[in-house]
Amino acid sequence: MTKSGSERRKHQRLPLSIPVFVRGIDQDGKEFLEFATALNISAGGILLATRRSLPRSTNLALEIPVSPLPPNSITPQSVRSLKARLVRITHGERCHLLGLKFHRPLHETSRPAKGKIASA
Repeated sequence: MTKSGSERRKHQRLPLSIPVFVRGIDQDGKEFLEFATALNISAGGILLATRRSLPRSTNLALEIPVSPLPPNSITPQSVRSLKARLVRITHGERCHLLGLKFHRPLHETSRPAKGKIASA
């Protein structure tokens, strides 16, 4: 008996709809910046709706805008950057659905590199 897609997943998905900027290199070797919408996200990956079709295994950089925070907040960044690889694409008439796997799960992206101490 084979497992369904949801049973094979390591991480639970969170359905949402947020803007994401996608940076990468297209089939012609040209850099691009594309506006996309995240449809769901988990610690291991993200599903994006975009107008651009890309080949599988394409490496991408995602930039997720973060709302402005007060000056004394913990995270001063205004953009969250993540690296991912395209593992699945579904072609549609109006958009393409890109299934991306993060290079590192989200719960590992905020940890300091080994041997380094994070400053408070």
